[in-house]
Amino acid sequence: MLSAYHLHYTYPEAGQLHSVLHDVSLELKHGEQVALVGSSGSGKSTLLNLLGGLDQPAAGQIFLNGQELTALKEPALTVLRRQQIGFIYQQFNLIPTLTVAENIVLPLSLLSIPAAQQQERLAFWLNAIHLPTRARVFPDQLSGGEQQRVAIARALIHQPALVLADEPTGNLDAKTGQLILDLLFNLAKQLQQTLLVVTHSKTVAERAERILVLQEGVLQTHPNDLAW
Repeated sequence: MLSAYHLHYTYPEAGQLHSVLHDVSLELKHGEQVALVGSSGSGKSTLLNLLGGLDQPAAGQIFLNGQELTALKEPALTVLRRQQIGFIYQQFNLIPTLTVAENIVLPLSLLSIPAAQQQERLAFWLNAIHLPTRARVFPDQLSGGEQQRVAIARALIHQPALVLADEPTGNLDAKTGQLILDLLFNLAKQLQQTLLVVTHSKTVAERAERILVLQEGVLQTHPNDLAW
């Protein structure tokens, strides 16, 4: 479903090229739920940005449903992201001037989905995230857990093939984080969406079907003994 072959990423620092990811090779299957772990600075967020088409590697190829992301230029890459990829961030990244409903349907608006379909999907997702009465409130009127539920709905409402979550419970307490994990993993499984979750948490990683480990830019796809 999503493949990255011999991916190499560099970025300029103080006039030099500093390697972040080295010959990363991986494949994510349709509907698979995968956790990506590693220490700070190991390249987890960088890999997520590459797979999401937000950044380009110095060498290598990335494919999503048979289409090569690394061969696309803007605005074609923007269109692909809007159609096939959903992003969930640690900081929620909701737009403060938009209501809950407006935040959730934003991806549909960008895809010019008819208003009637937007409202139909909105009703489903407000119930799915257990916020049916909060459509007209603004993000600052919600708790952190409620904001992350809205962010999940926004990431999934356009039915993307791939969902990329960067520390989705990092700003939440343990109890709320567990509720968010249940919601995210259950919905992604129900909708048969491929889910890749970046995390430092053993609890989060153990929810996944497979664990990948990044160490100093090198990806281990079959870790034998994962130390936390």
